Amino acid sequence: MANKKDTQERRHKINFILEAPDAKTVFLAGSFNDWSVKTHPMKDDGKGVWTRSLLLFPGSYEYKFFVDGQWREDPCNERCCANCFGSLNNVVQVNR
Repeated sequence: MANKKDTQERRHKINFILEAPDAKTVFLAGSFNDWSVKTHPMKDDGKGVWTRSLLLFPGSYEYKFFVDGQWREDPCNERCCANCFGSLNNVVQVNR
């Protein structure tokens, strides 16, 4: 018989990184946080590289960066899909 831990899906640590040396504030927004531009602030390493790690359940998630009040795509992730605003969202797939 499988124990409770074996039957539950496990979250995986996903790292998001954006190089934006001139940015004052960067937030990570996406389908994992109802596109909130305040929930997940990113941290600057002092050299303009912004990072944020999230624990996500397996699945597909759309996201973008919100940089100084402007939406920005992830230049390091080619996976994307069209959104209802006529631009693109990036997609991250979290596997089991």
